[in-house]
Amino acid sequence: MQSNLNDYRKIYDKSELTRDKLDENPMQQFRTWFHEVDDSESVDEANAMTVASLSEDGYPKNRVVLLKSYNEYGFVFYTNYESDKGRALLKYPKACLSFFWPSFERQVIIKGDVEKLPDQVSENYFASRPKGSQLGALVSPQSAVIENRDVLEVKLAELEETYKNKEVDKPENWGGFLVKPKAIEFWQGRPNRLHDRFVYRLQDDFNWKIERLAP
Repeated sequence: MQSNLNDYRKIYDKSELTRDKLDENPMQQFRTWFHEVDDSESVDEANAMTVASLSEDGYPKNRVVLLKSYNEYGFVFYTNYESDKGRALLKYPKACLSFFWPSFERQVIIKGDVEKLPDQVSENYFASRPKGSQLGALVSPQSAVIENRDVLEVKLAELEETYKNKEVDKPENWGGFLVKPKAIEFWQGRPNRLHDRFVYRLQDDFNWKIERLAP
């Protein structure tokens, strides 16, 4: 079967991005864009992002996860540390995050160093999760090969009974990562593929240098 996508076209013409519209701090610029998208309710999960890491076999790997917080230090998400991405990020603590918000014709691409969050921070977040999600973290040996779905369903039923009247403790192999940005690019779609692209690069004096990139 042949699939030819040559004629797929989309005109990007909803907005523009100019230097005078940019905040001097990329985290504030991200906050502005994120809230515009989130408040519009035009995207189901504005905090969905792609995390790219270098796998143990030397190949890069992408997957979509949910951003759970961000501040002046960086971007936070949670995972099983023994999963593919967990092992990869512990071995090669560098990552690239990307957000794509098609209804706004915008992308944000973040390159940064990765570090584990303190256990107390991860425990506080874990305690805030619904009990079903907490039990899911206990049930799943994330990224491991399993025989079938019944393995998960049976274990979940057992844990639901075990923790019926008990709080669920955070597994030791589960927690958060902080991605500390070194570069953040903001991409705004424009007509004729002449998109607006600006990148913030962190300098040695911890100030940000802003440059326009060719589309």
